[in-house]
Amino acid sequence: MSMSSFIARLIRDEDGGPLVEVAIILPILITFLFGGVDFMNALYQWNAAAKAAEIGARIAAVSDPVASGLNSIPANVLSSSVASGSPMPDFTVSCDGGAAACACVSGSCDGMGSYSAAAMGLIVYGRAGKETCTPPASEYFAGMCNIDPPIAPQYVTVVYAQTGLGYAGRSVGPVPTITVSLNATSSKTKLPFKFFFLPFAAIDIPQVTTTITGEALSASAAN
Repeated sequence: MSMSSFIARLIRDEDGGPLVEVAIILPILITFLFGGVDFMNALYQWNAAAKAAEIGARIAAVSDPVASGLNSIPANVLSSSVASGSPMPDFTVSCDGGAAACACVSGSCDGMGSYSAAAMGLIVYGRAGKETCTPPASEYFAGMCNIDPPIAPQYVTVVYAQTGLGYAGRSVGPVPTITVSLNATSSKTKLPFKFFFLPFAAIDIPQVTTTITGEALSASAAN
């Protein structure tokens, strides 16, 4: 058989063609399959983080402030120009769990106090744990970590902002709007997605935020 005949026969030979096609298509199918699994897993984590922020905000509304002296602000704003019972001056206090610090962002924050790790722990770990993530006996005892276990204080930011409720001199503290955020823009530390098949992908969970009106601002509150 001449070389030209052999080459012509080789060109017409289709044996093994399906195997070549499978070799080309299979990696693409596997990539889409694994990518789909990781995408759905990431979506679940994002949804769990959003629900955890809701739980955290509810706890923060009836717990001791993360800024330990926040309840003293209404008394500290009293002056010759601000009488007891007058509208409460604006203030905004932001507490970053990653930095373990609270800062006065704006307004009259005199006496706001320092960062309370115990108060942040109550929000994150719930009434059952406070320092570690413990399975709760009921929904009442659940914290943010019981909804999304990877959540820890360093990923959480709590902001207290005066928005018109309460009054200067109020003996039981202010009535701020409380915003609990996971992976806030200002947060020092961000919680990443955890992927099954793409462990090399370093992507932070987008910020999730819940805002609620403060109530008793005391850990001894009923709920």
